[in-house]
Amino acid sequence: MIYKLQFVDLLPYWDVLARGLVFTIVLTCVSTAAGVAVGTCGASARAFGPRWLAGVVAAYVEIIRNTPFIVQLFFVYFGLPTLGLKLTEAEAAFLAMTINLGAYSTEIIRAGIEATPKGLIEAGVSLAMTRMQVLRHVVLKPAFQKTWPALASQIIIVMLGSSVVSQISAEDLTYAANFIQSRNFRAFEAYFVVALAYLLLAITARALLRGLGARLFPGARS
Repeated sequence: MIYKLQFVDLLPYWDVLARGLVFTIVLTCVSTAAGVAVGTCGASARAFGPRWLAGVVAAYVEIIRNTPFIVQLFFVYFGLPTLGLKLTEAEAAFLAMTINLGAYSTEIIRAGIEATPKGLIEAGVSLAMTRMQVLRHVVLKPAFQKTWPALASQIIIVMLGSSVVSQISAEDLTYAANFIQSRNFRAFEAYFVVALAYLLLAITARALLRGLGARLFPGARS
């Protein structure tokens, strides 16, 4: 029996796909901003913070990097309510992605911080700059310049990994595909379209991040 492709059968569900696309984009943008902020704070704490704080951040990084994202997502959505913190599907997805990206970006940014010549830091101190000014103007900008390509790649990985949030009924692109194929049984067409959407999202995000890096951190490797 020859399977006949019927992409037209997806048209009645265009609004479901559109909502899934918008949700995925918003989730990625918000969790990226929050995750990079967490990573910046974590990297700074590991490099310049007190030993106990560096130890806490190191433990956080090791736990997140050595456990599956879907387990982290389930812990946030199903585990935290037992402690009295009940989250919606969208809130749980955002928190889990932020925690995940925060751990990976901590290590990426820390590598850039540690590559900063100590002479630059001493020069900043000799100019009577405060610790925060040295961190912001002398350390972090060169660190981001060195690590931006790796950080951009990690953001893309997290965006693609967001497909598992459908497991908690967050209405992303994968949720849309699951919903459509459960209604019209056109699994090939539904997942093909969604896979293509993820591909286009990844290509677009990489181009935008490359342009952003060139604008904010001139000299960063593409």
